[in-house]
Amino acid sequence: MLHSVGIVGTGSYTPEKVLTNADLEKMVDTNDEWIVNRTGIRERHIADDKTPVSELCYQAAVKALEDAKVAAEEIELVIVATVTPDFAFPATAALVADRLGAKNAAAFDLSAACTGFIYGVTTAAQFVATGVYRTVLVIGAETLSKILNWEDRSTCVLFGDGAGAAVIQPVEEGYGFKSYELGADGSGGHLLAMLGGGSRNPATPETLQKKMHTLSMAGSEVFKFAVRIMGETALNVIEKAGLQKNDIDLFIPHQANSRIIDASVRRLGIDSGKVFVNLDRYGNMSGASIPVALDEAARGGRLKYGDNLLMVGFGAGLTWGGTVLKWSKR
Repeated sequence: MLHSVGIVGTGSYTPEKVLTNADLEKMVDTNDEWIVNRTGIRERHIADDKTPVSELCYQAAVKALEDAKVAAEEIELVIVATVTPDFAFPATAALVADRLGAKNAAAFDLSAACTGFIYGVTTAAQFVATGVYRTVLVIGAETLSKILNWEDRSTCVLFGDGAGAAVIQPVEEGYGFKSYELGADGSGGHLLAMLGGGSRNPATPETLQKKMHTLSMAGSEVFKFAVRIMGETALNVIEKAGLQKNDIDLFIPHQANSRIIDASVRRLGIDSGKVFVNLDRYGNMSGASIPVALDEAARGGRLKYGDNLLMVGFGAGLTWGGTVLKWSKR
């Protein structure tokens, strides 16, 4: 028998340092008007050189466990969705579990870029639904500032650092996750990537000189993909959940670009008042974007018991994913 599974606690954390568009004007050839008009971003949070992504994960996780009223010893699995881990190995999830005192937890990292949190909660929910585990901690976290080319004005203005966490447990029947969709198309992998540092292009003086250890993106191609896939995925998971578009009470899209979000909302045909956007304050935090927005929405009273929540993301891979759940937290 499968259990109903939902999110019983959330938490988020962003570094103290704020980098505004005005600050960027002094660093690279850009301006506030261009950034706001093209992206909707006004500022982003940036981790300092000594702060690894595991620190952001830990801070968000502590808040999520407090919100869920769950002790670290109760956690049976920790999943960290990130493309900026502390190390290639060991897994950041293992380091976070150790620091939390989650001595009974298995742990692994998951790499799906901006779709990482959706991949993470979908994976976690299967473990809980089948009874393998009762309590899973999922964290989406990034320190993208550490892999940006700060001379590339087309990318360095877009991204920020942060972490969001969610505790996944069984919930009352009829509530929790109603549908999922995950997808990937590796033929578009080159459109958004960091090409240096892996087994194909190990670190050499040449890869460093070519800045292959920084993020590269074919912006216009990614934009076209995002606009199409966000709308399609949203419609698919709503249908799989047995709902209509007007049944959705809150839509949390990946916070990448205001024009992509606006296009998705038009495709869905839902009231813009049902869409949660914090992009202007954080920029694109990749795998952290959706869980940070989720935590802010939950704590800010935008989510009520029984609300139908839609979350949709897309990212490098190319990957995409969506889920619909009936909010079970009172």
